[in-house]
Amino acid sequence: MTQLALPVLTTPPKLPQGTLRIVPLGGLGEVGRNMAVFEIDGKLLIVDCGVLFPEENQPGVDLILPDFSYIENRIQDVVACVLTHGHEDHIGAVPYLLRHRRDIPLVGSQLTLALVEAKLAEHRITPVLRVVEEGQVLDFGPFQTEFVAVNHSIPDALAVFIRTAGGSVLHTGDFKMDQLPLDGRITDLRHFARLGEEGVDLLMADSTNADIPGFTTAEKEIGPVLDRLFGQARKRIIVASFSSHVHRVQQVLDAAHHHGRKVAFVGRSMVRNMTIAAKLGYLDVPPGILVDVKHIEDYPDHQLVLMSTGSQGEPMAALSRMANGDHRVQVGSGDMVILASSLIPGNENAVFRVINGLLKLGANVVHKGNAKVHVSGHAAAGELLYCYNIIEPLNAMPVHGETRHLIANGNLALETGMEPDSVILGDNGTVVDLANGRARIVGQVEVGFVYVDGSSVGAITDADLKDRRILGDEGFISVITVVNRSTGKVVSGPEIHARGVAEDDAVFDDIIPRVNEALEEAILAKPDHTAYQLQQVVRRVIGTWVSRKLRRRPMIIPVVLEA
Repeated sequence: MTQLALPVLTTPPKLPQGTLRIVPLGGLGEVGRNMAVFEIDGKLLIVDCGVLFPEENQPGVDLILPDFSYIENRIQDVVACVLTHGHEDHIGAVPYLLRHRRDIPLVGSQLTLALVEAKLAEHRITPVLRVVEEGQVLDFGPFQTEFVAVNHSIPDALAVFIRTAGGSVLHTGDFKMDQLPLDGRITDLRHFARLGEEGVDLLMADSTNADIPGFTTAEKEIGPVLDRLFGQARKRIIVASFSSHVHRVQQVLDAAHHHGRKVAFVGRSMVRNMTIAAKLGYLDVPPGILVDVKHIEDYPDHQLVLMSTGSQGEPMAALSRMANGDHRVQVGSGDMVILASSLIPGNENAVFRVINGLLKLGANVVHKGNAKVHVSGHAAAGELLYCYNIIEPLNAMPVHGETRHLIANGNLALETGMEPDSVILGDNGTVVDLANGRARIVGQVEVGFVYVDGSSVGAITDADLKDRRILGDEGFISVITVVNRSTGKVVSGPEIHARGVAEDDAVFDDIIPRVNEALEEAILAKPDHTAYQLQQVVRRVIGTWVSRKLRRRPMIIPVVLEA
């Protein structure tokens, strides 16, 4: 078994001429924020630029971006950004990348770029787009790219094969090997085999399901389950899914049409994405089936299906707001809610909170745990083994997944006969050089989290989030005191006010004399104490007392003024 040994933080050496350097800026050790940078002969190629959604320990954060600092000073050297498919964890950060340089060519399939273009319109950015199809070969500076059809949970996904003077890399993007896909577009294993015969120096394969044995269930198995559930429902049906999951929405439309129900899209991103998918022919909408959510009151409950966002418990998404009772759609007794998605790691508590809220409102909640209403879009272990055996890469670097997924993927490579020193297990910022058929770690660059909080990007730090967690969990105490340095006495206060710490501020009456005593002793011992040093005296006395007396560790904000 391989062991993930995170590289020591070292500055990588200067890139030798004719060597290909690969630096993942996101997607390793996490599910989301996928982004990799390829460099050779002074030019950069980016593959994917996605976001990561915040967890509960990141209060107030809307999105988490890749750290662009590695390429900020070289943004003019970027020849293109290849987008493998249209999910947010692969395209969501593109608007923020283009803030640094708006004319970076965006390369991807028709649907992928249509989704990106609509997103960029909201940011008032007009992009440079290059639509590609499977089998197409394009040159971008020193990089020759060839695109391969792969099957995923969104149409038009592509893998990309990158040829350079330093070697060749096959980046799968997210993929699986569904042999009965709804759109008939399978992962092109024959194309993979041809590339394998040509020679693949490095395979960067999707790891998200690498620790799951066997093969991912076919999408076609979901349709009959949805049809059966629709037949059982007596009131409204609310289906929650990713806003870009065209295949699942198609199955919902088909089931609704079969049972004589109207469908309303709920959630801005759902409306936007499905409008694009229908316009481009990726979504087959039965005539007359769609109704505007503003007019759902015109139809009886047993004739309605609401296709909603919020399957991951996102606080501001439609389903979460329904569960909290602050959405125009009021969930009631007898409504059926179907969560047609997998749980992204880290979202479990948020999703279960939504489920519990819906159950309290009387809804019948159906999810992957009690019915087959979703299948994954990622290759399981058996499918990855096929890839390794078909492609026979000289080196492998698992990508897209948490540490456990990367290790599982690395072990699969070993099982197919690859040598341990040919399997690269790294982290975000790990610098890998490829030359003469050998890939090796040569250093590590610092890669942090860039938080989007409202309109601010990167202004919020980990220290700020720590303060928010303390405020949310432990409350805060403000202490205002006025001292006279000439007399060394406290002339006013301390006034102590607390929020989220104790029921009544009177609980602090016992500690006030100790604060005064500590301040006067400090001034007497050193009359030139700064205000900050005196504030630290107050913080220490209050903090020790609160910890011992109330068993709390609140944020303490002391203010010491001079008379």
